[in-house]
Amino acid sequence: MQNHEAEPLEITELDAETRAALTQLARRFRGADGIGMQVLALVGGQAENLLAKLPLSVRNGLDNATRRALEVAFDAASRSRVSVADRADWLNTVVTTAMGAAGGAGGLPTALAELPVTTTILLRAIQGIAADHGFDPADDKVRMQCLQVFAAAGPLSRDDGTDVAFLTARITLTGGAVHGLIARIAPRLATVLGQKLATQTVPVIGAVAGAATNYAFTSYYQEMARVYFGLRALARDSDIEVETLLREFRLMVDPPRTLR
Repeated sequence: MQNHEAEPLEITELDAETRAALTQLARRFRGADGIGMQVLALVGGQAENLLAKLPLSVRNGLDNATRRALEVAFDAASRSRVSVADRADWLNTVVTTAMGAAGGAGGLPTALAELPVTTTILLRAIQGIAADHGFDPADDKVRMQCLQVFAAAGPLSRDDGTDVAFLTARITLTGGAVHGLIARIAPRLATVLGQKLATQTVPVIGAVAGAATNYAFTSYYQEMARVYFGLRALARDSDIEVETLLREFRLMVDPPRTLR
């Protein structure tokens, strides 16, 4: 059997300012799920076990419920930009935290009713972050990139900060592209939202768990949006291909074992 030497690691030369900005984005990415781990400690379980706490009928309907929530959010979030100004991250977090508490206080029925509203607020917040980075949320491609942020694994599921696939997915503008993107995102997001629903139905502390979960979710997806659009803004402003920056970013958040 032949021994194959590992291919040499290709590290791109970046100027100090660009590398510092990329390092900051990587640090932000790695730290985004810390609050989610605190939520799991609060509800006393593990992320993979939360879905089992939901009724079978709810688990079976999560994909469709998530798809409907995304479709409603995609249109409603954009329409709201006409009359509602973008809000600071902390204010979005306050709003969704209060909604999570209300949803958890009423158990599963109110938690399910709160789901599409929270999804809309989250997508609206993501659109505001895109605008912060100089992208136009009215542009079809940017709107879909905002939706793509929901393909991140979620604050209760990330392993060691290596889930970067959602950053590298290419967005194509073709007929039915939005529905196709929603169809791809919905199954993964359904698992994430199922975990959220499960925490909100924890007996006695449902309201507290709902508030904590929404706080974690809003903080997480806003951080992911700032990483997603931060990388693209960095590529735009430094005149470096986004694929090059993404490759360097991946090395920072998930270095080969020989470099750890």
